Amino acid sequence: QTISGSSRRTLFPPQHQTVDKGHGRLETRTLRASTLLNDYLAFPYCRQVFQLERERIYLKTGETETETVYGITSLTPQQATPQRLLALSRGHWAIENRSHYVRDMAYDEDRHQARTGKGPQMMACLRNLAISLLRLCGVNNITSALRRLAGKIHLIFNLLGL
Repeated sequence: QTISGSSRRTLFPPQHQTVDKGHGRLETRTLRASTLLNDYLAFPYCRQVFQLERERIYLKTGETETETVYGITSLTPQQATPQRLLALSRGHWAIENRSHYVRDMAYDEDRHQARTGKGPQMMACLRNLAISLLRLCGVNNITSALRRLAGKIHLIFNLLGL
């Protein structure tokens, strides 16, 4: 016997829910976490499983979009409450977007010609190193700093305190 979506919501109420409005949409995120499947999963270090539902309502059109994702974590319920799991899930994308956006905007990485062997990985490592060093030095606008420092090795050494 299967349980329909509406019945499932009744049997397993949300443990944490957020509602955000921005970018022309209203987004509701609902997280349900459980330890009941831990013994059934052949997944090392599984301490919790969770279901994250995202419902987006586009304010201009009224169109609704629903997405459901599932996750496994090694964090116990004491280490990560449903509220924290939801925050960690959102924080992951913030890190991803922050890194990839800067690499693409500052270095135009998507159009780079190195596509074979170890070249692409090495270039990504060097770009990440440069971005990380600039952030450690308190630089907020990476693209502007790269333009200002280009070809001026003495400014780079000054920035690094060398």
